[in-house]
Amino acid sequence: MYGAEKGRRLRIFLPRALSVGQNAKNEIGAAMTASSPAASSRFNAAIVPVTPFQQNCTLLWDETTKVGCVVDPGGDVPDILAAIKEVGIRIEKILLTHGHLDHVGGAAELKAALGNVPIEGPHKADAMIMANVEKQAATYGVPGTMKNATSDRWLVDGDTVSVAGHTFEILHCPGHSPGSVVMFNRAQRFALMGDVLFQGSIGRTDLPGCSHDQLITAIKTKVLPLGDDVTFICGHGPTSTIGEERLSNPYIA
Repeated sequence: MYGAEKGRRLRIFLPRALSVGQNAKNEIGAAMTASSPAASSRFNAAIVPVTPFQQNCTLLWDETTKVGCVVDPGGDVPDILAAIKEVGIRIEKILLTHGHLDHVGGAAELKAALGNVPIEGPHKADAMIMANVEKQAATYGVPGTMKNATSDRWLVDGDTVSVAGHTFEILHCPGHSPGSVVMFNRAQRFALMGDVLFQGSIGRTDLPGCSHDQLITAIKTKVLPLGDDVTFICGHGPTSTIGEERLSNPYIA
């Protein structure tokens, strides 16, 4: 979780330039390039900021097949559905990087709205957190806006998940939450970071179940070794690269 002000818009993610645009239809051609023979050569991402926490709910899809997934639907499900319609894709699954309310609070509603698509992730260590989302929402002053969630497939370190034929490796990176995972697409040198690492910061560790030492260890032993050229979308704020964070992030530099 990471506080921010409201101000929703759909943003297409350009991995190398690290820039975004306001109109997905105008910028849909700006995409990642993949080398995976099982999927098309183009793979797109769009960010839909949701909830009062401005969490980066992300759409990922293969440009040729128009099949993809939703990552961390924390809430504001009508906005997510509108974004899916705008880019014109079919969602095959929902992926969760961890169990905090701003990342999973809309998962159950979105699952139902999309015809009971499966939810994959995070690690089962976050199951209890996800089962208490509604209580957490009331604590944060947003009662009734987010729902409890569960997963159809809990992930462990070393697992893989597939999105329209593109493979993501799973790294269990506890610390911000016990069950946080990073999802890494080796072919495109791209990661879904959740709240493990941000541009210039790291996930907060003052919540129940958090551990600063565990988080720093996970970043240094699992995330940084992925390589400086890896670009990532994090749970809040701007995109970045591992190389930029290695050099300038005060928590790990």
